[in-house]
Amino acid sequence: MSHISSIGAGIFSDLSIATPATDLTPTAIAALDTAAEFQALFANEIASIGGTKAANTFVRVKNVREFPAMGTPPNVVNVPVYGAKTSQQIQGQADANSMELTINYIPADWAKEVGNILGNMVGDGKQYCFRFTLLNSEPTGSGATKYAATTGGVGTVENSQYYWVGKLDALQVTPQLTDANTCTITITIQSAFYGAYTI
Repeated sequence: MSHISSIGAGIFSDLSIATPATDLTPTAIAALDTAAEFQALFANEIASIGGTKAANTFVRVKNVREFPAMGTPPNVVNVPVYGAKTSQQIQGQADANSMELTINYIPADWAKEVGNILGNMVGDGKQYCFRFTLLNSEPTGSGATKYAATTGGVGTVENSQYYWVGKLDALQVTPQLTDANTCTITITIQSAFYGAYTI
């Protein structure tokens, strides 16, 4: 397919985290800079609870209630110009923000227990490769490759993908008395954003 070419709601959008058998080294992370290199990391989905990390596997962050803005944030600097009525604006170096997602909280998905991949990622200090896929339609694939970065996965529908390296630094639970319990996941950004790419 190609990039999304019409106005629509991204209700099938997805956030996934690569889960290689061995953690990415700083050298491996520094080498990631093309669509093909990032997409290769997201070939087979595994279960967050009881899944086995392996080459080119990933877990999906499910039950997302609200995604933050994606991409490099602006950093516009106003520069005074002598004798002019208005200052000029220039782009400075942008600072990577932390990213916060709001999730409908299911405690079992985020417990720090043996065999729980997502739960054990929170606060472990390790860097992971993240993929955000903007989707207006549900992929038509099936099984472990439905959301894979392949033509038979997310490539079955129009899609736009963004990649970055970051850490899952915090999880805060918000109990609700009249609605679903939620939690806020804080992801700190450790690299530039790459994309938008498509399959």
